[in-house]
Amino acid sequence: MYQEHFGLRAAPFGLTPDTDFFFAQASHQAALNTLLVALRAGEGFLKITGEIGLGKTTLCRRLLRALGEEGESRWVTAYLPHPAGSRAALITMVAEELGCLPRTVREREPELLLGTIQRRLLKVARTGARTVLVVDEAQALPDEALEVVRLLTNLETERDKLLQVVLFGQPELDQRLARPELRQLRQRIGFSHRLGALSHAQFGGYVAHRLTVAGGAPELFADDALDLLYRASRGVPRTINMLCHKSLLAAYGPGAPRVGRAHALAAIADTESARLPLWQWPAALLREHPGWLAAALGAGAGLALLLRYVA
Repeated sequence: MYQEHFGLRAAPFGLTPDTDFFFAQASHQAALNTLLVALRAGEGFLKITGEIGLGKTTLCRRLLRALGEEGESRWVTAYLPHPAGSRAALITMVAEELGCLPRTVREREPELLLGTIQRRLLKVARTGARTVLVVDEAQALPDEALEVVRLLTNLETERDKLLQVVLFGQPELDQRLARPELRQLRQRIGFSHRLGALSHAQFGGYVAHRLTVAGGAPELFADDALDLLYRASRGVPRTINMLCHKSLLAAYGPGAPRVGRAHALAAIADTESARLPLWQWPAALLREHPGWLAAALGAGAGLALLLRYVA
């Protein structure tokens, strides 16, 4: 819609995870580095947690892309973006991802299927490659499914694990694993990392990076607009993308050459997940609409007099 107007060849702030836009800022790059080093070292169990909207799925796909770039002769990956709830369903999904799901219903019984998966893992190991199971939204798995994941990591040769597992989940995953009944699984985790929100400095780099990848100018957003957008987004990438997209729409409507403070305020007002500190609204709006504060104060004074009269 606004791409041609701003000289963009792609939409820079889409909500769909796109590894081309991966921003190597401190928290996410550190997590990716940790994962790659640990997997190459043969660690069996890894965990990444973070609040909603912090970019876990993008990081997950960036990991899969990095492993894929190293070649199938080194890595075989299985990716569960929305893991099934039951034990049997999870086993079936793993077998399907590994390309070893039998055709007959009888052979798909959970216990038989576990044997099929083990044979597949052994076959991969003989080629010198390693198999990695990546599970997104792992906090949604019931205990019986998490136990299956633990059992799968028991499969090993004399020297190496046959399956390495990476769990991505919301902070609730940490709370689940802290329970006594899941202590065996918790003790298996060799490396873990907690994703954080972007700092103010990282936010500016993030917006500029996405604009550059999309073919636009990094200076498309005015500094005061960026400051408002950062405070309203609290550094959460998903909210940042939403606000920046709406800001571009707000600027495109009247044909503005770049995003200013008024466009940012319009985007914030239209986004439920955005919160701008109350003390910033009057000052910001006063600059754009000088009569706003006087009208608000007048209405407040009138209401106070009315309440006093009624009392």
